[in-house]
Amino acid sequence: MQEAAVPADIALHVVLLLVGVAFLAGWVDAVVGGGGLIQLPALLLALPSDTSVPEISGTNKVSSVAGTAVATLTYLRKVRPDWAVVVPLVASAFAGSALGAQLVRLLPRDAFTPIVLVALVAVGTYTVRRPQLGLEHDVRHSGFASVWRSAAIGGGVGVYDGFLGPGTGSFFVILVVAVLGYGFLQATAKAKLANLTTNVAAIGVLAWHGQVLWLLGVLMAAANLTGAYLGARMALRHGSGFVRRVFLVVVGAMILRLGWDTVQIALRVLA
Repeated sequence: MQEAAVPADIALHVVLLLVGVAFLAGWVDAVVGGGGLIQLPALLLALPSDTSVPEISGTNKVSSVAGTAVATLTYLRKVRPDWAVVVPLVASAFAGSALGAQLVRLLPRDAFTPIVLVALVAVGTYTVRRPQLGLEHDVRHSGFASVWRSAAIGGGVGVYDGFLGPGTGSFFVILVVAVLGYGFLQATAKAKLANLTTNVAAIGVLAWHGQVLWLLGVLMAAANLTGAYLGARMALRHGSGFVRRVFLVVVGAMILRLGWDTVQIALRVLA
C-alpha cells in the first residue's frame, strides 16, 4: 500500500473551512443523501491545483464514511431493515464501487460536473412531477423480482459512486423509492447502508494506490460524523415528508451550483 503526501501549502483557514463544509455535508447526507455534492466541490476548489482527482475522491470518501456510518447506525435503531432487499443491494453496491474506484484514475478533473448535473436534473424533475412519491410506504415487489431489482440498483449506483461519487445517496434514495416502492424514510435507511458499503470499497481501492490525504480526511470525518448524527435524528423525528422537502431543496441547490460550474468549464474551453 502506498501513502499519499499531504499538500504542504493548505492554509489553516482553508482546513477550517473544509471542516465546516464536512459538518454541513454530513447533515445533508444523513437526511437525504447528496452531501458529497457539497463536500467534493469544496475540496476541488480549496486544494492545490496539482492535487489529483483520485486523491480528492479518496479524501472525500474518508470524510463521508464516518458520517455515513453513524447515520446508518442511527437509522437502523429505528427502521427495521428488509434483508431480502438490503443484502443484494449492499453486495452489488460493494462490487460496483470497487470497479468504479479502479476507473476514477481515468477521469479528467473537469469531466464529472456535466455528468452529475444531467443526472440531478433528471432526478429532480422526476420527483417534482410526482408529489406523492415516497410519502407512502407501498412495497411493489417480492421474491426474486425484488432481489434482482435491488442488485441492479446497488451495482449501477455503486459503479457511479466509485467512479464519481457526488449525489450517490440521493440516487440510491430515489431509485429505492421509485423502483421498489419504499417511503423516503425507509429508502433513506437502506441507502445509508448501501452508501456505507460503497464508501468502504472505494476507500480500500484508493488507499491501496496511495490516493488518500489521511490527516485532512480524518479531521473532516469528525465534523461529518457530528453533522450526520444530528441530521439522522431530525429525519427520524419528522418523517418522510420532511425528507422529501429537504431532498428537493438539496437537489435544486446542487443543480444551480453544478450548472454554474458547467458554464465556467464551457467558457474556459471556448476561450
